[in-house]
Amino acid sequence: MYPQIITYLLTFINYQEQMIRTLLTLLIGKSMFDKPTEQPVNKPYRKLQVDDLPIIELLENLDYQLLLTEYLEKNGKPLKPVQRRKNAKISVPKSMNCPKCGAPSDYLYANNGDKGQYLCKVCSCLFNDKSRYSKEAILKCPHCSKTLEKIKERKDFDVYKCKNNDCSYYQKKINAMSSKEKKRFRKDPQAFKLRYIFRQFHIEFQPLSKDSPELPRVDLSRIYASPHTLGLILTYHVNYGLSARKTAAIMQDVHGVMISHQTILNYENSVALLLKPYVDHYPYDLSDQFCGDETYIRVNGRWHYLFFFFDAVKKIILSYPVSANRDTASAIRAIDEVLVKMKEIPKDLTFVVDGNPIYLLAQHFFAQHDISFDVKQVIGLTNEDPVSTEYRPLKQIIERLNRTFKGNYRSTHGFGSEKGSVSFVTLFVAYFNFLRPHASLEGKVPVVNPQLQGLPTMPARWTKLIELAQQWIIEQQVA
Repeated sequence: MYPQIITYLLTFINYQEQMIRTLLTLLIGKSMFDKPTEQPVNKPYRKLQVDDLPIIELLENLDYQLLLTEYLEKNGKPLKPVQRRKNAKISVPKSMNCPKCGAPSDYLYANNGDKGQYLCKVCSCLFNDKSRYSKEAILKCPHCSKTLEKIKERKDFDVYKCKNNDCSYYQKKINAMSSKEKKRFRKDPQAFKLRYIFRQFHIEFQPLSKDSPELPRVDLSRIYASPHTLGLILTYHVNYGLSARKTAAIMQDVHGVMISHQTILNYENSVALLLKPYVDHYPYDLSDQFCGDETYIRVNGRWHYLFFFFDAVKKIILSYPVSANRDTASAIRAIDEVLVKMKEIPKDLTFVVDGNPIYLLAQHFFAQHDISFDVKQVIGLTNEDPVSTEYRPLKQIIERLNRTFKGNYRSTHGFGSEKGSVSFVTLFVAYFNFLRPHASLEGKVPVVNPQLQGLPTMPARWTKLIELAQQWIIEQQVA
């Protein structure tokens, strides 16, 4: 009897399952009969592609006052404002001006009643709320010369697309598709990029602009610790990656110096403020191989991103901004810190980065400011394309730099403020560039400074580096 009941219940459960799927299909409008597969779905994302710059058509801007003066000289009488009927139901807003010549509303006609089209009596400009004259410039496709249409608004840029079906760019992409790709395109059109796309950035950032160096508020010459003690603190804390508390314990247990961990952090911030302009504006002798990557650091309990750009041959850290976001603006800032260190931007400049699309967008941003360079992306952990195969060694170099930094950073367990994270990273970069011997450089430091090399101990070199930075800032302020 029991086996029959069990069989009946299983049959009834299967019937209920079919009924539930049918009802869900009717309610949701999506088939619920396809059972989920145990195999993971391999659906590759479409890689970001950056097209050439568009054709930019600048619009003619006129001055209505000059036009009125020319009209008076030509006709011998002034151009009168528009005479409106007293009982007219349709009026031109008082705040409206002609987008082409700037004429006030007194010279504007309501050209087609209440449909929103206006005509300027001064310059004969016909416009509406979406008029071409309300724009600073018109963007056109470089392949078909048709006006681009804005389709999306992102955080840092607006996306424009050419929707002309006869565009040579679109037709070339369509004709190059295989039958298998066309079949997939009909099911998933978002997986293919067939039309010309342009991204217009609205980031308020001026490339290649150098900040004027300023002395920090804390005068290191007036601190209670001696210069040698300060050099010892920086050696333990930065060179050997000890935390502020362990550094304070060593100073007391080994050297007999009573100092709190908070005082060490205060010294760190003051020295970092002093060294940062010196490190950022130093006249480095650079090679032609540059790589970049981002790594994680903890700030205020949240993950932030540290962007490293590195001279792979000279082993010099050129860029190290800390950002709360891994976005295009951060990539632009990181690359700009490299460009300002170059005496002249080479024509064949190339950056080797990972597959993050923010670097391609940064490349497009600089191209809009007439600054050109190439970006090579090493994607994944295996060499699945020729670019990754060729440039994988440079990517591994920047990964080793990240591991070196992590070894020094790990003892901090994160930072309590963004200022503290920037100070620690600045001191690490100063140590890495000027004080740390490198095996691939035959035991030499990346930046050889004779005034530092002659000193016997690391605390003395830290003290001399601080002195050089302070002298450089004073010289820059006097000049």
